[in-house]
Amino acid sequence: PQASPPTLPEEEHGERLVELHASFRELVTFFCTNSTIHGTIRLVCSSQNRLKTASWGLLLAGALGVLYWQFALLFEQYWRYPVIMTVSVHSERKLFPSVTLCDMNPHRPHLARHHLRVLDDFARESIYSLYRFNFSDSMDALGAEVPGPEPAFHLDRRIRLQRLRPLDGQNRVGFKLCNSTGGDCVERAYSSGVVAAREWYRFHYINILALLPAAHEDSHDSHFVFSCRYDDRDCHAQHFQTSHHPTYGSCYTFNGVWAAQRPGVTHRISLVLRAEQLDHLPLLSTKAGIKVMIHPQDHTPFLEHQGFSIRPGTETTIDIREDEVHRLGSPYGQCMDSTGSVDVQLLYNTSYTRQACLVSCFQHLMVETCSCGYFFYPLPAGAEYCSYMRHPAWGHCFHHLYQKLKTHQLPCTTRCPRPCRESSYKLSAGTSRWPSSTSADWVLAVLGEPSRRNPWPSSASINLAKVNIFYQELNYRTVDETPVYSVPQLLSAMGSLWSLWFGSSVLSVVEVLELLLDAIALTLLLCCRWLCGSRGQPRAATRVHPPSQRPASGPVAADTTSNAPGPGCL
Repeated sequence: PQASPPTLPEEEHGERLVELHASFRELVTFFCTNSTIHGTIRLVCSSQNRLKTASWGLLLAGALGVLYWQFALLFEQYWRYPVIMTVSVHSERKLFPSVTLCDMNPHRPHLARHHLRVLDDFARESIYSLYRFNFSDSMDALGAEVPGPEPAFHLDRRIRLQRLRPLDGQNRVGFKLCNSTGGDCVERAYSSGVVAAREWYRFHYINILALLPAAHEDSHDSHFVFSCRYDDRDCHAQHFQTSHHPTYGSCYTFNGVWAAQRPGVTHRISLVLRAEQLDHLPLLSTKAGIKVMIHPQDHTPFLEHQGFSIRPGTETTIDIREDEVHRLGSPYGQCMDSTGSVDVQLLYNTSYTRQACLVSCFQHLMVETCSCGYFFYPLPAGAEYCSYMRHPAWGHCFHHLYQKLKTHQLPCTTRCPRPCRESSYKLSAGTSRWPSSTSADWVLAVLGEPSRRNPWPSSASINLAKVNIFYQELNYRTVDETPVYSVPQLLSAMGSLWSLWFGSSVLSVVEVLELLLDAIALTLLLCCRWLCGSRGQPRAATRVHPPSQRPASGPVAADTTSNAPGPGCL
């Protein structure tokens, strides 16, 4: 009788811990049959119809291509790190902001009165030569000169006020600033003669002040602030900080630590101020009034950028609304937080602001490029202020450097980011005549102002001004930068696209990863078999089994092999 074929042991019929398919065709067939991805089973069930198989293959390949194209667009937008602005409204008690007030009466320093008298004579000659007007009788008295040592100064008469070449048919007035050799000159030209005269006088004026010692006396008018009350309480001297501005004169900064309890004009700070023009410089200050700036506490006020003027003889009511801006840092943008640092040594002992950083950066570049510092800004350690007595060509150097700053050619813009948290104030003001014509006499008498002969004094003849500042509402807006795509939103968008094109879930992605791992493992196993077979002994001729004796196709266990190769193989 014919012997029956040997049977495999019972343990060989059981499942192995890790099994691999015998071929790539079998691997793909198994994946398409059991995958949860829509459309893959159509590649198997329609295998007898090659047209359908090819059509579904193209559809799946096209859907996969469109999916990854949309993924690329999504990641391209994500890596741009776009932000949107969200606005929210909050309500809480706020500290009253700082208020800086200047009398717009630049002083004549005692140590420079003689040099300023020489400059005034030079200005009188220049204006008379241009406009045939002599304002010697209209100038205020210079006052008696105080004896004492004056810095050596020689007025550079080569820098004179003159008519320049017309441009586009428009007459221009200005002055020229040349380099040390005189071969290269820049023109500071203005269409307005008033502006030209003021800028020309200001240039000579700061050259004189730059020679004064750092501790020279700056007189402050003790009668500038007549009265100050906040929320029915009197202000005291410790609530004010005094400073001096070369152009705006004596300045007072109100730094009260009071919190605004309630909004409205009844909870305000009210000040009565004197806008006097005694001992002033008529060519340097052409306006009479008070310079005001409202800014956050512990911030440096830059009056030339954000200040506004108040007219004498009026009562000005200013209401405040506060906005806060919260910016995102890297990678969504560049901003300066409270714990960060910038690549600029700040010259102000106050909180960080972008304007203070830009000024500090420009002053450092000014010292490096022109060997001296601009008089309106603080000095770095070891530097000195510019004056054509010590640096004859500093004006030419300053003009070129300042033009580069305005055209963003200096690195200061990138070195000085905006603060991550910034407060700003929106102001609205209303004015009325004060004191009125019927109450002017007794108001001026009570405040100690000299009596007026005119029973109906005009606002132009009154040197007083009243200012009321209050919160319009304690509600403040917060503007927050929010990412357009955060990581959860990015994953959600990717999942939506994957479901749109393949109708599957995260587990379907795991199935694809499993297919790739199986393919890699099968590739390594086949390569290992091929290498071991080529290194082993020559194989003996193998007998081909008839079809009836061939083993059934199915998964091959990873720890079993057919046609075992030579020693050292898996």
